[in-house]
Formats: sequence, structure tokens, C-alpha cells
Amino acid sequence: MFFNLLLLTVIVTVEAQRVPGLQKTDSCLCKINSSIWTFPAVQFMEVTRQVQVCEEILDEFEEKVINTNAELPMMEATLQNITSRLKPFDYLYKSGLYSALYLRQLNQELEEIHRSVSETHMQNPKKETRTLLRELNKTKKDAQKMYKDDFFNLESMKNRLRDLNNRAQTSKTMPTDFRSSCHQRIMTRISSPVVTKLNSISKSYISGAWGRDALLTDKERYWEHCLVSGHKDGHTIRMYNSYEDFMANRNYKDEQIAPSYSSKNAVRGSGTILYNNTVYYQCYDKAEICSFDITSQSTKRMKLDGAGIDNKFPFCYYSCRDWTDIDLEADRDAVWVIYATEENHGNIILSRLDPVELNITHTFKTHLFKRSVSSTFMVCGVLYATRYVNTYQEEVFYAFDTTTGQEINSLSLPFEKVAAGIANLNYNPVDRRLYMYNDGYLLAYNTFN
Repeated sequence: MFFNLLLLTVIVTVEAQRVPGLQKTDSCLCKINSSIWTFPAVQFMEVTRQVQVCEEILDEFEEKVINTNAELPMMEATLQNITSRLKPFDYLYKSGLYSALYLRQLNQELEEIHRSVSETHMQNPKKETRTLLRELNKTKKDAQKMYKDDFFNLESMKNRLRDLNNRAQTSKTMPTDFRSSCHQRIMTRISSPVVTKLNSISKSYISGAWGRDALLTDKERYWEHCLVSGHKDGHTIRMYNSYEDFMANRNYKDEQIAPSYSSKNAVRGSGTILYNNTVYYQCYDKAEICSFDITSQSTKRMKLDGAGIDNKFPFCYYSCRDWTDIDLEADRDAVWVIYATEENHGNIILSRLDPVELNITHTFKTHLFKRSVSSTFMVCGVLYATRYVNTYQEEVFYAFDTTTGQEINSLSLPFEKVAAGIANLNYNPVDRRLYMYNDGYLLAYNTFN
């Protein structure tokens, strides 16, 4: 008689087996399927293979460690030797005064200056260019000696190179009447404000520029440009055909420079100037200069290589005036652009532009750190810089003469203002006045040379 007498449970991979049994006399007979206990031979072989591979990798790694340990003393000795050799140059390295890259850049700049002076001398041979060529040749020999000796003060050489570059730029031919209106080279006094009024749009527009067309013509054009998009961008300029209309805010015309504040030809920053009915300004979001001819409604562009933008080198004395990285100025028959580069350590660079062709004709490098001044302007080929005195007073403290390449840090020409911040300051050679955009106020001053 068959009946379930016994339940055997065998756990194999968490599975149970129910086994029927048969009672016979005083014993129980059961049949069990042993296939569930079959040894996994295939899996075992795979595990064995992986263990062998792992052992081989470990042996290889152990061999590499032994070899590395043998090489470490030699590597350490080499490193100590290099360190001891570099130690004399540690100060120069930390001060940023020495590197092979700087030497290559220095030689490239020397070659560029030499080529420029050679071309100038061929066109117009004179004693000044001949002397300059001799000094450049001597400087090139000194630079080659630096390569050989591996010990020098690069900062001293850079100052020497800056002086040679400025003298080379001065030796280039400028128009004969370029400085005819200047009775002496350096400004002596600035008057109290002769014009004081709010801009014609709103007092809240604290950034912009204004003035008079810097080219002497039969038409008396006054202009006003307010930055109305976050105090950094604009796309229109307001034009007046007379001083009376400007003072009364009447009979003006808003000329559209670009379709919108963010189009590629829109204005970035407050460094705008008007010369010969053409607006010169920093192009939107680019290290480029744009010129917009109001008469023809056409735009030209020119790259300004290396110029810092996006508040990298703004005017920053006392408090930073954002979006002033590039400043345009007009002077007689030229437009000047004032900016800074990393290559010149953030110091001001001054480039003279041909207003028609929109290309650079002369470039001068100064020792003046751009973020250490509050504004700049040009008068008769001389760059002036101002600094903050207090909320109601500014001071011209610096001048750089492009004729001689000389810098003056001892000026003290104070003048009044009505608010703390200066967005734009430009000189007009027609009426010899300074025009200031002063936190939404428009001020003008007479100047005396």
C-alpha cells in the first residue's frame, strides 16, 4: 500500500523536492532523483581559468613594481639635480619675469619693430630712424646673449622694448597739421562746468556718452548716446543740429545704429565717439571696433587683437565702471582707441586709427595700469588719465605724449563734477572742450593749453 510517509526536502539553489515513500514491514523505501545534485563542472572550469588569468596579471604587476623600485632612486637623483639647477631662477619664475615663451615673444616683437622702422627709414631716411635701427640691432644682440647665458631680468628688457616701440611709432609719418592747434604740449587747466544738464531720456540711464562731432564742418552736430540695456548695450544715437536744440531737447533724430540691443552691430559699453557723422564704438560682445556711417547707413568692423573685454580691464579707480574696457577718442584727423591686453600686463595701449579705412596706423604702449584710472581722453596727441578725488571732484594726474613717448605722473589738474561715476570723457578739437557723461548728467568744460 502506497502512501506518503515521508517528506524529504533537499535544498538546491533554493528549490524543494517532495519524495513519495513505501512502507514495507518495519522500514520505509524512498526513491530520490539525484540529478539535482549534479556537480557544475563547466562552471568550475571557468572559475579555474579566471583564477589562472588573475595569477598571471598579479605576477606581471609584481614584476613592474620590482622594476619601478629599482628605478626610483635614479629618478629621485635626477629630480634633485633639476631642482638645484632651477633654484636660481625661482624668483624670476614666481615674479613672471622669465620663461622661454617670453623670450620667443620678445624676439618676435623685436623683429616686428625692426621691420617697421626699416620700412619707415626706406620711405623717409633721417637721423632719428638711423639711430633707432642701431639701438634695435644692439637690443637684438642682447636678447641673443640672454638665450646663451640663461640669466637676465626680463622686466627690464620689456621696458626697454616698450620705449623702442613708442619711438618707432613716433618716427612714422603723421599729417603735418596734426598738432597745429596746440600751443604747448601739456594741458594747464580745466574750467568749471560750462554746461550741466540731465540726459534727455531719464536720470536712471547712468551710462553713456555725449558731445559734438569732432570734425570741423559747416554743420554743428551734437549727439547723445545712452546705454539702455543693463547700462552696457545700446543701438540708437540721438542727433541734434544745433546747440540750442540740444539744450532744449527738441528737433532731435534718433539714428538706429543696429536693429536691436543684441545684434552683432549693436553698441557695447560707453566708449562711443562721433567723428565726421560716423559713430565709432566697441562692437557688441566682441574685441572689435565698429564704425557706423550715419549718412550711408553702413557699418565697418575691425579686430582689436588681444584687447580685454567683458570687464577684464575696465576703468576701475575707487569703484569700477563696468563695460569700459574699450574707449574711443577723436583728435584732429584721427580716431584713437584706448584699451589693455594681457600681453602688456593690463597696462593701457593707445592705437591711432585711420577713420576712413578703419585700420591701425600707430600703436603706443604705456606703463599705466588701466584699472588704476577712472577715465581717459586725448588732446593734441597726448593721452590724459583721471582719478577719483571725491564725489564732486576729479583730477587729471597722468599724461603720455605720443610725440616723445614720455610719461608724466605728476600732473594735478582738478575739475568739478556732480556725481561720483564717469561713464565717458572725451575731448573735442573743434571747440576745445571736454565732454563728460557723469552718472546720467551731461557736463562740458573749457580746456587751456
